Amino acid sequence: MATLRFRGPVLPDAEPRDLYVGDGVVSLEPVAGAETAAQGWIVPGLVDAHCHIGLDQHGAVDDATTERQALADRDSGSLLLRDCGSPADTRWVHDRADLPRLIRCGRHLARTRRYIRNFAHEIEPDQLAEYAAQEAEAGDGWVKLVGDWISRDDGDLAPSFPADAFASAIAAAHEHGARVTAHCFGEAVLPGLVEAGIDCIEHGTGLTTDLVETMAARGTALVPTAYQLRSFPTYAEQGAERFPAYAEHMLDLYARRRETVMAAYEAGVAIFAGTDAGGVLPHGIIADEVAELASYGMPAEYALGAASWRARAWLGWNAGLDEGAPADFVVYPRDPRADLSVLREPTAVVLRGQVV
Repeated sequence: MATLRFRGPVLPDAEPRDLYVGDGVVSLEPVAGAETAAQGWIVPGLVDAHCHIGLDQHGAVDDATTERQALADRDSGSLLLRDCGSPADTRWVHDRADLPRLIRCGRHLARTRRYIRNFAHEIEPDQLAEYAAQEAEAGDGWVKLVGDWISRDDGDLAPSFPADAFASAIAAAHEHGARVTAHCFGEAVLPGLVEAGIDCIEHGTGLTTDLVETMAARGTALVPTAYQLRSFPTYAEQGAERFPAYAEHMLDLYARRRETVMAAYEAGVAIFAGTDAGGVLPHGIIADEVAELASYGMPAEYALGAASWRARAWLGWNAGLDEGAPADFVVYPRDPRADLSVLREPTAVVLRGQVV
């Protein structure tokens, strides 16, 4: 296989380099006769740290639909995906060299009749630890809990399980070598999850100032799915007639979402980019997520790193493009730190050493 050369500033340090790509890895050593495949600003492969492969709004989808989802992500430059819960068996994606690298959470763990139909294992509190251990073994090092959802009895968001059940589930997953994350819209569920040692919070619109300081001290990450949060007014409208308190709560969370996420950022919580694609939102929208994070007030370089080198390191992959690193990167015609809109127009997407 011929060696390809890619030239340009390489982020995050922006040092101009020639990258030589052969056998799926990067080399910095010159190779005579290497063909220049692309020039521009080179960014380690983008990461969607919260999406759903093999899922749509009705539940599991077939393999052909799953393939289209993964290809849409790949073509947007998202070359590493953390699937945040899917009822479909998507392990076959690992065997496809033309599809993004996939980290699977397994199936959501939710309270009986307290989540979207056909998405989750719907279980009771005394089953949660057992199922967390099961999904830790079945997934790729992550378990996804549904932290809160609307309670018909309360007419508002409420924790899905008691705090001690969550704590037992987190401990069980950790014993099986998996990290744990949780869907959390409201305030009430968060203190117990953080205290129990959860590794990540999804959405996090109910976070408070004291809690983000605890998260920062403990190393608890946040994936706010900022682009998806724009749907909160729609959720409120859909539930307003039957659950007015819920609707009012969702609108309040929406109104202060930017301040909430920026308080986490300012406290030093590690924030990563995730689109929540695969339920209702389409795949391939990582550029929109990065732009939305930056619109909150984060520096463009931080927002980009949340979807590239920092997210890759957090998920256990090479953060940079040093000697011997997997050749997963994207080439852009101009500096994305100065203009994030360029994320929508890659010059080349390189996955496992192949220009795709």
